[in-house]
Amino acid sequence: MSEGSQASTRTILVFGSQGQVATSLREAILPAGWTVRTAGRAEGDIAVRRDVDRIVAASGAAVVINAAAYTAVDRAESEPEAAIAVNRDGASHVAEACAHAGAPLIHLSTDYVFDGRAVGHAYREDDPIAPVSVYGASKAEGDQAVRDAAPRHAIVRTAWVYSPHGQNFVKTMLRLGRERPELGIVADQHGCPTAAADIAGALVAMAVRMVEPGAGSDLYGTFHFSGTGPTTWYGFAQEIFRLAARHGHPAPLLRPIATTDYPTPAARPANSVLDCGRLHAVYGIAAPAWQDSLAPCVARLCETLVEPVT
Repeated sequence: MSEGSQASTRTILVFGSQGQVATSLREAILPAGWTVRTAGRAEGDIAVRRDVDRIVAASGAAVVINAAAYTAVDRAESEPEAAIAVNRDGASHVAEACAHAGAPLIHLSTDYVFDGRAVGHAYREDDPIAPVSVYGASKAEGDQAVRDAAPRHAIVRTAWVYSPHGQNFVKTMLRLGRERPELGIVADQHGCPTAAADIAGALVAMAVRMVEPGAGSDLYGTFHFSGTGPTTWYGFAQEIFRLAARHGHPAPLLRPIATTDYPTPAARPANSVLDCGRLHAVYGIAAPAWQDSLAPCVARLCETLVEPVT
């Protein structure tokens, strides 16, 4: 690479190197002249302000994406300080560093900021938040910290994230499907499964737009992005095993159950369906039908689950 081409390269700095979205950002196809650099715990602790300041200043990033989060939803109920240190304080540190560096910030958030009690409509960006878990509350406080510290920010709420990486519902289903003949799956929680690869593509497109000449203030604020089309965890599981059967994966008997039949330390929103109209109106970005994005993920995972022939 020549000196001139190096100078023209624009960097997207991503906090959260091991997460599903950060991993998908490393795999994303980028426009010419763009590169992604992820920063994880080996580089510094997001909960430590001086670490974040150092990483942002040294990166020379054109845009920063905060995909770092404490996501152990149930464990957060017993260790709230750990969740707050990352989800609120860490978000604040990143936002302040971006403001100082003059770099736009894209901050990844969650449907868990809502209580899930809305009936008959998808949640819009301006609907009142009312988190019902420590995790949701810590993310809501982080969102507010971003608003307070970084004038040029886009908060992107998403839901039901899955990928071939990390821990998620798709990987859990495929594992349990090989271990058990029957599974009880919650059928009274509604949401839109979202591929981390689709999130990564949306975030890159947003980042590129943010630094275009004449980029307007409408590019900033709060947005929703999730897979297109609502379902339940039961419906999600049905589609996972329907797709997996094409690859010879065992299909257990699925039994719909109520949330009350599967108690967890942290409450979950009954309605996690997000209205993504604003992102489409402002950026022209819309997710595919969730079933379409699920198919390649299941195929990739099933390839890794094939037992060797002896």
